[in-house]
Amino acid sequence: MEGASVMRLFLAILFEEPVKDRLCEAMELIRRLRRAQFANLRVEIFKPCVDTRYSDEEVVSHDAHAIRSTPVESAQNILLLTSDVDVVGIDEAQFFDEGIVDVCRALADSGVRVIAAGLDMDYTGKPFGPMPALMATAEYVTKVHAICVRCGNLAHHSHRLTADEKQVMLGAQDSYEPICRHCFARLRAGKE
Repeated sequence: MEGASVMRLFLAILFEEPVKDRLCEAMELIRRLRRAQFANLRVEIFKPCVDTRYSDEEVVSHDAHAIRSTPVESAQNILLLTSDVDVVGIDEAQFFDEGIVDVCRALADSGVRVIAAGLDMDYTGKPFGPMPALMATAEYVTKVHAICVRCGNLAHHSHRLTADEKQVMLGAQDSYEPICRHCFARLRAGKE
């Protein structure tokens, strides 16, 4: 049974679309945090300051569901802002420094339910920042998939459509597309 001191992690690729009976990771994060608020639990929600795509102070899913959040510069700031809370939500966990792992562990160890969401891989298919350590630390990990825009299979990768080679590039649907493993391999081999 899910208790107060649980760490739950939702992983996705960029621009996963809601599919019948399946939600994207941001929608699921928002849904779970709203449920906690409805249950009169004390909830605090955080996102990295760098993520200003849709809103400076809200977590927003790609289909425009939103919930108020506090932007923070570093993971350590979350600990400073979470006294007397029952549930902590963290969006875009991949953009935080490696300290996010210890922050989540400290919160869960102190009895706080931690719900985090983020991308497990960057656009090159490599593990993204602190996500592998968060996956190892969390009691529950759920990976949601989009549909490959090229062949219709389950998408596993966020393919960048621009020439920018920085690992972190905030973008909208014109910058990334969800593709499956097969299409990703074909693109990497120069066959598409």
